[in-house]
Amino acid sequence: MTNTYSQFYWDDLTEGQDVSPITLPATYSMVLLSAIATMDFFPGHHDPEYARGQGQEGIYVNTMTYQGLVDRVVTDWAGPQTFIARRKITMQRPVYAGDTIIGSGKVTRLHLDGDGRGLADLKIDISNQNGLCCPATVTAALPRRVS
Repeated sequence: MTNTYSQFYWDDLTEGQDVSPITLPATYSMVLLSAIATMDFFPGHHDPEYARGQGQEGIYVNTMTYQGLVDRVVTDWAGPQTFIARRKITMQRPVYAGDTIIGSGKVTRLHLDGDGRGLADLKIDISNQNGLCCPATVTAALPRRVS
């Protein structure tokens, strides 16, 4: 079976362009296994009683899961030849097991680096059904049609 992926080229982007949204269920398994896969054994990511003792609704995603979600929004939209050159996130609200994750974004700036590499600055938002959870800024390097 062959997978085909579409790829955006830097030359085809425009400032203000929307990044295609993604929607994912934050299943109990996803929250738990993401923490385990990143070796983050903080109890709030796997122990519901501990999380509720912190004043949380239940277990919640960890920092590296937010980072991965931001990167996934970018690469699902732009394509597999896209390189995340810079990422800055701000965790504002938890995503709990059982939530719906919504990732969206916008191209804010297109520019070239000193080597002529095509860079796109993006504003990416990770939200749940209750609103914004993790705003992020990303600089992504995309292939160019001309160099």
